[in-house]
This record gives sequence, structure tokens and C-alpha cells, in this order.
Amino acid sequence: MFCLVFLAGCGVNNIPTFEENAKAKWSQVLNQYKRRSDLIPNLIETVKGFAAHEKDVLTAVVEARAKATSVQVSADMLTNGDAVKGFLENQGALGGALSRLLVTVERYPELKSSQNFLALQSQLEGTENRISVARRDYIEAVRLYNTELKTVPGRWWRSWLYAGNDPMATFDVAPEETATPKVNFDSN
Repeated sequence: MFCLVFLAGCGVNNIPTFEENAKAKWSQVLNQYKRRSDLIPNLIETVKGFAAHEKDVLTAVVEARAKATSVQVSADMLTNGDAVKGFLENQGALGGALSRLLVTVERYPELKSSQNFLALQSQLEGTENRISVARRDYIEAVRLYNTELKTVPGRWWRSWLYAGNDPMATFDVAPEETATPKVNFDSN
């Protein structure tokens, strides 16, 4: 009986608990990326009516969305850094294409005042914020899990009971995303 009480309080369950928490947080990240992906066709259709000749920008967004949704990283693949990196690169490309689309929209004052567009833009902005929060939560969950695998007593439990548990990948930021954005107020 003493052994059971000792095992229950000594952290033997921390590794699977932290792992499941990190997987749940990853699911929320995917949920928010899915939400963004679902909003994009509505945004594209709204913009198409006003900016039919901006075909290249619209095509780039559609292609980036297709590429971003084609790569899936399940919670079981979180220890594969290359898979996570590829997924994040595609999501970053989609974010960049959306930014270019929103800059293009600035050329169309009647579109900027359209209630449908304003609602979609607001939804997209909210979704980007939700993605940021979900990513932050996932990063923290992975930090706890990976720390547990590296510190005592988690390190011991991993070697005895959870030998197959590897550290999970977290988010990396592409170097171009850390560059200072260029702001140009020139109307030309």
C-alpha cells in the first residue's frame, strides 16, 4: 500500500499527463489554423468582386491555402521536427499571402467600406490572434513536457517506464519573420 501511495505522489504520471496536455494544445493550434483556412474562401470571394484584375494575389492566397491544408501534423508526429517545420513553413506562407491580399485591398476604398469585407477582415484578425494564443499555449505545454523528460525524477521515469517518449518539437520562427517590417506611406 505504501508503494502505491508513494508512486501516486512522486511524478510517475507527469510524463503522460504533460504529453496529453501538449497534444491537446497542438489540437487547438490545428483548430485555429483550420478556422483561418475556412475563412479564406469567403474573403477571396468578397475581394474577387472588387479586385478582379488582382488575379495574381488572389491566386497566391488560394495556392498557399491549398499547400497549407495539404500538410497535416498529427499529435503523434510532434516529436518529428522536420514534419512540424514543414507544416509551419506552409502556414507562414499562407500568412504572408494573406498579408499581401490585405495590402492589395487598400487600393479599393469601396471594398474597405463593404460590411461583408469588414466582417471577414475582423474574423481573420481575430483568428490570427487566436492562432497566436494557441501557439503560445502549445509552446508552454511542450516546455513543461520536455523539461519533465530532462529533469529528475522525470528523467528516471522516462528511462524506466516511458523509454519511447521523445521530446516534442516547438515552433521556430523563420529568419525573414524577425526582420523589421518596411512601412511605406507613399501614395504612389
